Parts: sequence; structure tokens; C-alpha cells
Amino acid sequence: MNAPPDAPVSSRRALLLGGIGVLAAATAGVLTARYLVRRRERAAVTRVALVYPVPRPLPAFSLIAEDGSSFGATELKGHYTFVLFGYTNCPDVCPTTLLELKRARALLADLPAADLPAVALVTVDPRRDTPERLGAYAKHFDPAFRGLSGTEAAVDALAQAIGVAIERGPEHDGSYTVDHTAALFLIDDSADVAAVFPTPHEAQAIASDYRTIRAARERRPG
Repeated sequence: MNAPPDAPVSSRRALLLGGIGVLAAATAGVLTARYLVRRRERAAVTRVALVYPVPRPLPAFSLIAEDGSSFGATELKGHYTFVLFGYTNCPDVCPTTLLELKRARALLADLPAADLPAVALVTVDPRRDTPERLGAYAKHFDPAFRGLSGTEAAVDALAQAIGVAIERGPEHDGSYTVDHTAALFLIDDSADVAAVFPTPHEAQAIASDYRTIRAARERRPG
């Protein structure tokens, strides 16, 4: 999370607490999740991911993909997707996370193509990140990555629903920064939030936990 240099301390603290609150909410269920995993699925405990005992459905939403097409919950169904929030002017966290996701997918290359996780970058800066610009940025890291933009209201609604805090800084000479929760969200093939991956992100841990979560799902009765 990158706070603007001139942002008030209280503002940065509020955003930090908001991000902590998001992860605390997930953590509140992680002990239950791990208990249920052991009891009902007997799967290995994840290394870093906080797994929801019951996946959280996403609300209806409408964003715009890099090719100009509409992108909603329907486009997330049928496969697993890592969703992250960021922006093209992000100085460090966003590009680092995208690189780790690229490496994680490489570590999962032995899986069938249909089982590889997709990656979708949702901009927190739709004023500057047009669908085309965001798509080019995401595909710079991996041609398979998607870039999702839309109206500020649509982005903020999805962010709030999934548990992402966003704070857009004041504009100076046409430039501004955006603070945002840097967690990764794993969306399952029913378009439900299955797990949260808090920072820091590391490819080996992401890939390992992805395998664990998928294996646990496949062993579920019924």
C-alpha cells in the first residue's frame, strides 16, 4: 500500500486500519476454515491463504474488459481467477504482485490448461486507466492477464463488496496516487470468493496454496 507523501498521517492510518480490518474479517474465519478443512476434507493447511469455510458470493457487477466488452460475474464462472486491485501508475506493489502471479502460473504449468488460474487486474484509478491502457499494462506481464476498468462508482462498489479499501489522493499538477488494499482474492468457478491472500505475495506460496485449495474442493463429497 503506497501512501502519497503529503497525505495526512490520520488519513494513511485510516486506510491502513481499513486494510487490516478487511484481513481481520477474513482471519476471523480462518481458524474455523482450517478446522473444517481438517475435519471434513482432511486437506493440508494453506501456507498463507485465508480460506473461507463457505465461499462468499460476489454481487452483480459490470466492468469493462480491455477489448471493450462487458465483464461481470458470469465471466468469472467455470474457472478459478485471482483478482487484484491496482493501477497502471502504481510505483511498486502492483507490478511486483503481477510478476509474482506470472511466476505462480509458471509453477502451475503442469496442470491442465483449464485448471490454470486466470488473473484479472481491476483498476482503482478508472479516471486514467482506460480499458485499453489497463489491458496493455496487464498483458505486459502475461498475455493471458485481463484488465478491468469501468466507472468509478462501479469499481468502488465491487471493491467494497469484496473487501478492498481505496483512497484517492489529492491531485497536484495532474498527478495523484491511490492507496488500496493489496490483498489477492481467489474467485472459484462459481464466481464466489474462496480465499484471501494477504501481503507479502510470493509465487511459491501462491502456487502451493492454490493447489491445496483446488485439491480440497475436488475431495468434497457430492
